[in-house]
Amino acid sequence: MDDPAENAIELALGLPCWQDPDRAELLGGGITNFNVRLRDGGKEYVVRIGEDIPHHGVMRFNELAISRAAHAAGLSPAVHFAQPGAMVLDFVDAAPLAGGDLRKPETLEQVVEIVARCHRDVAQHLRGPVLAFWVFHVLRDYAARLRAMNSAHVPVLEDLEQQARELDRNIGKIELVPCHNDLLPANFLQGDDRLWLIDWEYGGFNSPLFDLGGLAANFGLTPGQEQEMLTQYLDGAPDSGLLRRYQAMKCAALLRETLWSMVSEKTSDIDFDYEAYSAENLARYRAAFDQFQSM
Repeated sequence: MDDPAENAIELALGLPCWQDPDRAELLGGGITNFNVRLRDGGKEYVVRIGEDIPHHGVMRFNELAISRAAHAAGLSPAVHFAQPGAMVLDFVDAAPLAGGDLRKPETLEQVVEIVARCHRDVAQHLRGPVLAFWVFHVLRDYAARLRAMNSAHVPVLEDLEQQARELDRNIGKIELVPCHNDLLPANFLQGDDRLWLIDWEYGGFNSPLFDLGGLAANFGLTPGQEQEMLTQYLDGAPDSGLLRRYQAMKCAALLRETLWSMVSEKTSDIDFDYEAYSAENLARYRAAFDQFQSM
């Protein structure tokens, strides 16, 4: 049987952009693609190997366009080469953040600043077609797919869909900006003198509240840290109406991560415990939804 990881390394080494590539090794962390680090011409690169994933809304033309714009905006490594199924980026000597890193006020400030720059600056550099990412459409599509696949999670879908409709009604008017839409700790890389934001496969126009809610959920921010995050981002304390809209979007971000994992249980070939990830995120979503209802 073919080994997907070995196939990814072979594909990376065979790209036409190289002179004499060597030292190829698989990097950990990817749960929708493979990342291969290699050296060529005295420089190091990371090759992202992955095809379109329509059931997750991942289209690589969109990832490429936003990756290039994010580099031009000073947020991400440069794109060296791209072809269908592969994108080559400059390697940066940096380590991914962990969930607890935002307990440090200076790191939280750095992270909020780079997210704000994404929302403010990336649009100035975007060229060509770019997708929108609307979480409530994503949730409806995931629920339909789970039913079509006869997922073991079908019994919980009706309640989750009803809650999603309630959240949607509470969002109100939105501002549309380029968002990352997948602000997991591993997508922030801390170098010696700067922070990088990487992996734009879910990038697209969205409400900034989705990124902020996802950031808080994925890093496990305390209520006090969430207040600090919002105050810095908004350049002033949020009012009660905005806090409720933010909490609704935070719930939606957690529900999207939950259904994403439920779908991945059926569709992914990557060696990752999606069932445990689904259960973990469902519990986190339910806790957040209870908090939302109590506001």
